[in-house]
Amino acid sequence: HNHRSANTARLVIALAITASVLVVEVIGAAISGSLALLADAGHMASDVLALIIALIASAVAARPATDRQTFGFQRAEVLGALANGLLLAGVAVFIAIEGVGRLLDPGRVEVVAAPMLLAAAIGLVANIASMLVLRRGAPNSINLRAAYLEVLGDMLGSLAAIAAGLVLLFTGFVQADAIASLVVATLILPRALALLRDVMRVLTESAPRGTSVAEIREHLLATEGVVGVHDVHVWAITSGAPVFTAHVIVEPSIFSQGKAGGLLDELSVCLAEHFDVAHSTFQLEPAGRENLETEHHD
Repeated sequence: HNHRSANTARLVIALAITASVLVVEVIGAAISGSLALLADAGHMASDVLALIIALIASAVAARPATDRQTFGFQRAEVLGALANGLLLAGVAVFIAIEGVGRLLDPGRVEVVAAPMLLAAAIGLVANIASMLVLRRGAPNSINLRAAYLEVLGDMLGSLAAIAAGLVLLFTGFVQADAIASLVVATLILPRALALLRDVMRVLTESAPRGTSVAEIREHLLATEGVVGVHDVHVWAITSGAPVFTAHVIVEPSIFSQGKAGGLLDELSVCLAEHFDVAHSTFQLEPAGRENLETEHHD
């Protein structure tokens, strides 16, 4: 709960900063005619939408579990990240198409360097501030990581716009603006695809990245009294919330000597300490029962 409250506060601060600078960049793009600045403003607009989506997703995810939504609403964060990833990819494609158009016809828009540089510099400062706000929560929340990646890409876009403005100011090379916009697009797209890949990993209930099912199985088999492990499943409700279930075959003495409770505690601690899995479920079975299960499946 404390992590979620802190993440919400970070999102609100980042949203306030980003929305303020969006206005500055839109005005700057209108005055200067810069595509690179407009690309950065477009990306900034997607940031604002992304942060709003992230805030809504964070609020929904905080709702308690119900009899129908037994895992709660944590996956709302993943759906928010999915929307952000698609939005980011769309912005990158639009910028790329427009940038190529201006490269082929550089004279169709006049670009003024001074207001372009000023607006881009303000955007850069704001992006750095937002990144510092979001950075601490990004490793633990796919929702916050989505917002962080948006702002990171925006910071790179501001740098590209500043570079194009300087080239234009000192050399008069008009195509620098279009080239910078294409650089922004190539920086944004891979981040969008990486985010979407992480989202799909959760939605398809794949094992979380960095989690080795084989290694978990080895740890469980090394526990005293355990003779086999099958029907192993590892997935994530959202980032940072892995879930584990398994059928564990044990020696008959575990039941006859009343050691089942202690073994369950030992297995749960093993998952929590070695693999950071706080939610684990084990079905203990006496040796020989797995053959019965196999016959039923057949």
